[in-house]
Amino acid sequence: MTTVRRCLAAALLAGLALSVTTACGSPAAPEPASAAEAAPASPPPPPPVRWPLTGVDSAGADVARPALAVKVENSAAARPQTGLGAADVVWEEVVEGGISRYVAVYHSTLPPAVGPVRSVRPMDPAIAGPLRGLFAFSGGQKPFVEATGAAGLQVLKPGIDGFYRIPERVAPHNTYVDPAALVAQADPAHAAAPPAQFAVAAPGEQPTAVAAGTPAGLLDLRLSRVATPRWTWSAPDGAWLRAEGSTPAVGADGAVLRAANVVVLRVDVVDTRFVDSAGNPVPETVMVGGGEALVATGGKAVPATWRKASVGEPVVLTGADGQPVRLAEGSTWVELVPNGTGAVTTG
Repeated sequence: MTTVRRCLAAALLAGLALSVTTACGSPAAPEPASAAEAAPASPPPPPPVRWPLTGVDSAGADVARPALAVKVENSAAARPQTGLGAADVVWEEVVEGGISRYVAVYHSTLPPAVGPVRSVRPMDPAIAGPLRGLFAFSGGQKPFVEATGAAGLQVLKPGIDGFYRIPERVAPHNTYVDPAALVAQADPAHAAAPPAQFAVAAPGEQPTAVAAGTPAGLLDLRLSRVATPRWTWSAPDGAWLRAEGSTPAVGADGAVLRAANVVVLRVDVVDTRFVDSAGNPVPETVMVGGGEALVATGGKAVPATWRKASVGEPVVLTGADGQPVRLAEGSTWVELVPNGTGAVTTG
């Protein structure tokens, strides 16, 4: 019995020693964490900042500057114009005598020069007002100039830095502007970037005309008897190329004018009580309201409707399905085709 007790006591002492050693010894080392567990997950990169008027990636450029609208002449004596190919958006409108003029909008690119620059017209405040930026023109009748300021735009006219005349052309076709010099004069109320004017397809999303339109390689437009622009889709260029009738429209640099999107708005044009220096009635394109539209992108065209709620609101394009029409990234030309006398033919 004594021997058994001695054996049990020895066993108990051995167990107690083992438990003390385990309790007082160093803790077991944890298993090493994987590399993924050791480093915190990196946040996703921020989405690229895009130019608001084109939807193009700004590639780190500062987009905070204001938009500059410039009234550009389009008579035969004004061609070829300077700087039109750099515009983000160009609006073409009918003025006296049936000739057309442009409101060219610059934001993502400021070319060295733009011109010839001419005078403001009654529909221009509604065209440029939604940009909330700067509008440069050579002059105009007092009510039109005042309406431009009332639309929330900073008015820029000859007599300030950035306007000049060139010796190669005679007046009134020789007024030009330096866009960078004009933008540098933006006051605090007009220094912000413009809001987007049209919906643009997101990366990986097809523009509406490409997704839902029908093939169209030609847009043959009649704004008036003398204003007959034509747009032809060029697959190698990935752009619509402009012509004045059958003559390619080129800039002063020799490059054919082009656009990623051509937006055609059917509009009412009415005579105002004002006349020009030759006694011709000054027409006004009615921009507040709505009507039929055609949107051409990527060699296809889709019918749409347009709506503009007020002078200060942008044009909204809506498809037959009631959804917003989305354009492709890049430049856009807007053709204001009169309902009564104009025509739109696709081919």
